[in-house]
Amino acid sequence: MKYAIVLYDGMADYPVPALGGKTPMMVAKKPNFDSLARRGEVGLIKTVADGLKPASDIANLSVLGYDPMLYYTGRSPLEAVSMGIDMADTDVALRCNLVTLSEEPDYNAKTMRDYSAGDISTAEAAEIIKSVQEHFGNDIFRFYSGVSYRHCLICHNGSMDLGTMTAPHDISGRVIGEYLSTGKNAEPLLKMMRESYAFLKDHPVNKARQAAGKLPANSIWLWGEGKKPSLPSFKKTFGLKGSIISAVDLLKGIGICARMNTPTVEGATGYIDTNFKGKAQTAVEEWQNGQDLVYIHVEAPDECGHRNEPENKVRSIELIDEQLLPILLEYLDTLDDYKVMILPDHATPIVTGTHASDPVPYMIYQKSKEVDSKVDTINEATAKATGRFIEFGPGLMKHFTENRNEGK
Repeated sequence: MKYAIVLYDGMADYPVPALGGKTPMMVAKKPNFDSLARRGEVGLIKTVADGLKPASDIANLSVLGYDPMLYYTGRSPLEAVSMGIDMADTDVALRCNLVTLSEEPDYNAKTMRDYSAGDISTAEAAEIIKSVQEHFGNDIFRFYSGVSYRHCLICHNGSMDLGTMTAPHDISGRVIGEYLSTGKNAEPLLKMMRESYAFLKDHPVNKARQAAGKLPANSIWLWGEGKKPSLPSFKKTFGLKGSIISAVDLLKGIGICARMNTPTVEGATGYIDTNFKGKAQTAVEEWQNGQDLVYIHVEAPDECGHRNEPENKVRSIELIDEQLLPILLEYLDTLDDYKVMILPDHATPIVTGTHASDPVPYMIYQKSKEVDSKVDTINEATAKATGRFIEFGPGLMKHFTENRNEGK
């Protein structure tokens, strides 16, 4: 038995005026996804428990079967693991975004123009983070370069009592002042953020980007603090050899912590231009090399939700259906039996531009035990109409890997 999980990050949504009052799932042409849904189990699942933030780290831990109430220590430490950073127990990790802020003299009066600095390239970002490290690095603070706009700061003997360090993708288009932490322990971090603008706005990389009509990465933005993580082995927990395929350090870090394989896919970007076929082909190779379960994470729908790109969000769902699912299914259909689960980790509504805690649609299909789901297409409304609801998100993985789709 082989298991496939295809995680469309942030796919679920609210009705979008630009899409005629429909959601991207309703508009997207997704014949492969819908075909599986017609013959499988369809319902809603609550991936984010009450009281927790609807963040990708929490939601993906939940889908993978790890209760965030027990195992969540913060977002950035998971990314740090993927980047090969050896954290001490007294270290605190923070995500360091490269962002584009507006040009008002007062830092607090600036607006968050782009949380990804115009989707800056990894090579350009590495040069900027090198300069940031040269400017701020010392025995307490060390900056590490990651992928595109996503980087890491390690604070040795750092504090977790930082007040509210707001995620930049939650405040796109807003004046940043009211979202800066007022915590005393956060002041050294805010000081670095403010100072970074003074020298990054004229950085050679940014001068070249602006000359090419691109947004500059003119400030660092620190958030997502956390301590060194620890997860029980996925194989020991579920009895399956697992792999995670993703373009982003967060998911790779979760995989590493769970002792899962985390292969790298050339051309995987975390956006709509990602290598969909390459991810699928890598999944097939993982199965062929003896892995039982492969978790294929696709970031693109979430990025399009944050960027207020309804057409691109629709297209990202379609591209997964056109380019990724056929390769997976062509291989899986050669097997006597297999199971596929498709779902988002959380909703990323275009009308808000940030994550939401609403239950999300899920679908489970098993080749040897097809059922009539009573739906012709899967989306937020049809999944709700089935009446099937899973309240405890971390229980989904056990349901997927142990139950055999009896429709309960």
